[in-house]
Amino acid sequence: MSNTFKESFTLHGEQLLKKVKELIEEGNVRKITIHDKAGKELMSFPLTIGVVGAVLVPVLAAVGAVAALVGECSISVEREAQ
Repeated sequence: MSNTFKESFTLHGEQLLKKVKELIEEGNVRKITIHDKAGKELMSFPLTIGVVGAVLVPVLAAVGAVAALVGECSISVEREAQ
């Protein structure tokens, strides 16, 4: 049985990058998926323990580009249960 759970957030593009950074800093996030308001997956990326710094720069750049293009979107977060 998996020790993960999912939650979702709905927000506007300008809040997207900030929220993704916050989620990464929490440390217990396993995967982040970004959907547009119609539910279409725009991007998805796994976060493994120990992924920090320069490795995340391209991911955050891509999230920033998505944020500039979308209005309302949702983030699905898969977390490791504590």
